[in-house]
Amino acid sequence: MADSTGRKPSLTSRLARAFKSKSSGEKLRKKSWGGPETRKPSISPTTATQTGRRSMGSAMRPDTDYYTDQIDIQTGERRDDTELLHSLAHTGSFDSLNQAFKEHVWHKDSPRGNELFSQLPQNVWEIFVSHLTLPAAASLALTCKVIQTRLGSDIFTILNQPLHREDKISFLLLLDSTLPKHLLCYQCTTYHRRTQIGHEKLKATSIPNPLYHCPLANEPTPIPLNHRLIPSHRLPFPFTQLVIRGQRYGPSYGIPADALSRRHRPSSSPWTHTLSYSINSGHLLLRSTSSAFAAPGLPPSGQRNLLYCPAEDYTPYFSVCAHWRDGLLMSLCKCALSHIPIPPPPITTQLHAGPAITLPKPAGTIVTLCSNCRPMRRCPDCPSEYLIELRFTEDRAEPVPSMRFKQAISVTRWADLGDGSTPVGREWAAINGTGEAYESFEHVGKRGISGVFEQRNGVTLPGQRMLSLNPKGERLGEEGDGWY
Repeated sequence: MADSTGRKPSLTSRLARAFKSKSSGEKLRKKSWGGPETRKPSISPTTATQTGRRSMGSAMRPDTDYYTDQIDIQTGERRDDTELLHSLAHTGSFDSLNQAFKEHVWHKDSPRGNELFSQLPQNVWEIFVSHLTLPAAASLALTCKVIQTRLGSDIFTILNQPLHREDKISFLLLLDSTLPKHLLCYQCTTYHRRTQIGHEKLKATSIPNPLYHCPLANEPTPIPLNHRLIPSHRLPFPFTQLVIRGQRYGPSYGIPADALSRRHRPSSSPWTHTLSYSINSGHLLLRSTSSAFAAPGLPPSGQRNLLYCPAEDYTPYFSVCAHWRDGLLMSLCKCALSHIPIPPPPITTQLHAGPAITLPKPAGTIVTLCSNCRPMRRCPDCPSEYLIELRFTEDRAEPVPSMRFKQAISVTRWADLGDGSTPVGREWAAINGTGEAYESFEHVGKRGISGVFEQRNGVTLPGQRMLSLNPKGERLGEEGDGWY
């Protein structure tokens, strides 16, 4: 730029003017890019030294000249922020890990993993295996041939011993997801091939229905492999395995829970049964609803004839757990039967006795149970809950139309059958009366099994009191006479 005399200033004068100190009241102002008449603002050496490279934030301010801000103050070169942006984007991301992995590539002459395992001394392997459980050590031996050679076959020999039966089952359960066409047999602790893949159906106990061929199928077992539902119908444990496997791994591993649902109306008893199943948190839940028409004013012998099945050693017709004799279940059922209103005698008969008469109650009258038999009950020794009700139901088999609507007793049971992993599991063993002690009020919690089951089916139960089925804690079994 020329001065007032018309001559261009020398380099020395321009440098002196650029580094000339400013007064405290003068501020640096940046002018717009206006052409040859515009000059760049002067910056003092102190400010230039303190500022150095400007941050990217200054370039984004609206009062900042982008092109001027991109020029380095000390070197005069144009700064490229692309590398800075890329460095910020890759810091702490997966790209930085990939880059680090590519920089640390194994050389072609580096030893492989199998060779590294084989170089470890035998005593190191022995110390390492000593800290593992037997199923974990057997799983480690199956990872590769080198480790199997180093550990040997003694681990599998120990697993086959009867003393380590539970450890062998735990090891075989780890292979469950790799064998969709097989099923683990707990009698011989072996995987058998399924004979009815995808077509397994639950049938009556008297009908042979093997899911696989096992040489020990007819041998007695120390642990129960089936659970009684209703007379002549039981739930084998392999069906519990199929339902849990199908929900956990896929349809090819088992069957859906709805495939077990049934409605039974045997001709040999007055009861009607509806069985439904559901899966919650990997556990198979059961709901069994049984109902039968009951006449009013039944004597004790008539109540026993209605409630007990003589063909099964006087077990109740409806579904029960193994502790039904210890608690108040049968006493509550008899209490509910006593609440069925007795219709008054005919008016002509009443007039013979006196002028006072009692009119019959309307047919739709709802019977209210007492505070003893109305609350829901939970068995303290297993995950089972019971609800006893009286329902006004139509009896279509009644030939007289005016007598079709009757009172029926209904007993609903909800139960948790476990996760289907082993028949000695906590829930399955507790329901069948085997295994360790089970505190249902501690394990199940405040929310009942009934509420969980009905919520999954879109039904909301009204509020119910949850009481213990055995408040006194008596465990007399058949020796007690209260159940009969």
